[in-house]
Amino acid sequence: MKTVIISGISGQDGAYLAKKLSSFGYKIIGILRDNSLTSGLEYLGVKDVHFEYIDLSNNGLVEKLIKEVQPDFFYNLAAQSSVGDSFINPHHSILFNINSTLNILEAIRLHSPETRFYQATSSDMFGSVACLPINENTLLHPQSPYAISKAACHHLVRNYREAYNLSACSGILFNHESVLRKGNFFVIKVIQTSLDIKYGKTNELRVGNIDIKRDFGYAPAYVDAMVMMAESTIMDDYIICSGKSIMLRSIIEHIFSCLNIPLERIVVDQEFYRPSDIIDIYGDNSKAKKHLQWKYDLSFYSVLENVLEEYHSNFYNA
Repeated sequence: MKTVIISGISGQDGAYLAKKLSSFGYKIIGILRDNSLTSGLEYLGVKDVHFEYIDLSNNGLVEKLIKEVQPDFFYNLAAQSSVGDSFINPHHSILFNINSTLNILEAIRLHSPETRFYQATSSDMFGSVACLPINENTLLHPQSPYAISKAACHHLVRNYREAYNLSACSGILFNHESVLRKGNFFVIKVIQTSLDIKYGKTNELRVGNIDIKRDFGYAPAYVDAMVMMAESTIMDDYIICSGKSIMLRSIIEHIFSCLNIPLERIVVDQEFYRPSDIIDIYGDNSKAKKHLQWKYDLSFYSVLENVLEEYHSNFYNA
């Protein structure tokens, strides 16, 4: 039986990944920093996960775990992942995200060099680019503390793969959504507030700059790509995206249309603007499709409708 360690297992991707790998019969060890909610795992019916409560910034504890377990795979999904929060507390975002990744890689190098390592990086690390779509060779120009930390992690993974011959890869995932996304992320925030408007709990949706465009996809399909990367015979870094961008305003308008909410309920508030923002970003997924045989052709409007229906039925208290 193969053993997998998943850090950040309480998040959206961690829950879907645990479900996927448990179907393979793998033994799953989930790392939690504290008594984090595991409602995503419960919702997906994932059982038989062994939890370890570890602060990944503690090098000694990370080394001890990897030395004892000798995992076949380590998926590092743990991070301070909010761009907005990273501007408020840059020290935490940068130090935790970089140090935790470095601790895991070094522990694998020293104690379990056969472990296959997957690092969750982000499209945010590209920032504003001269030409779209973004591919794996596009110059990095991070524009937030979160993006800076992810860029550093991306380079760490490449360095350990090339310098120490570790089986390490980075998944450069663009925005990907599901009902398990936390409420501070854009799509779920819009869905939840829109339902509140529908049921008379609030009168308006207050948002920041919604005249920007992002590349959105469906989380379970992106998790499939993560597994393909980690299990590939050739370790490399891959962009996982839909290949199209969609304006945030159109996402809101589509959800409002589904719920018959008038557009006047949208209130743009300067308080929610970020110090800097990217106007448009979308990626090129051709490398993943060619080398991993990953397939993705979902319309994000269809994804939105499915997530809205599932959230309304299973998560929302009217």
